[in-house]
Amino acid sequence: MIIVSVGTQLPFDRLIRMVDDLAPSLHDKAFAQTGRGVYVPKNIEWKADVPAKEFDALLSGASVLVAHAGIGTVLKADQYGKPIILVPRKASLGEHRNDHQLATVSKLKGRPGIYVAEEQDELLRLLSDTDSLSRPSALDPPGRIRLQSHLEMIVNGAIGAAR
Repeated sequence: MIIVSVGTQLPFDRLIRMVDDLAPSLHDKAFAQTGRGVYVPKNIEWKADVPAKEFDALLSGASVLVAHAGIGTVLKADQYGKPIILVPRKASLGEHRNDHQLATVSKLKGRPGIYVAEEQDELLRLLSDTDSLSRPSALDPPGRIRLQSHLEMIVNGAIGAAR
């Protein structure tokens, strides 16, 4: 199953709509945590809010997590050893106040288990073969430590927002 999460702070209808539009052509079913968006999915199961324990249970059985580029979500995917496809919110589309999520994905793109899809065609390519996506556990321990350290620096503001 594909799990989609927009986080708890802001709506992200573009992401939900992309997955909903792609769902009929995918091999895996999808479930989305939609947050406070106004778009109502037609092709996927969804809930606006998912309690933490329920989300963890869903994620433990998922093949992949598709999400906004929030660091907490990246860490959650790593915790469960799930590949994550990040779709960054864009300030130019009114999805966030600045483009820090674009800065985040530019630093994380290409790391084992972390994929980036800014457009629907990129998302389709990745979701069409979820079995081929590597898991974050493919990181060697030093690589995992470097990734965790880098994520902590982003969270703590040591690495600036979008340039």
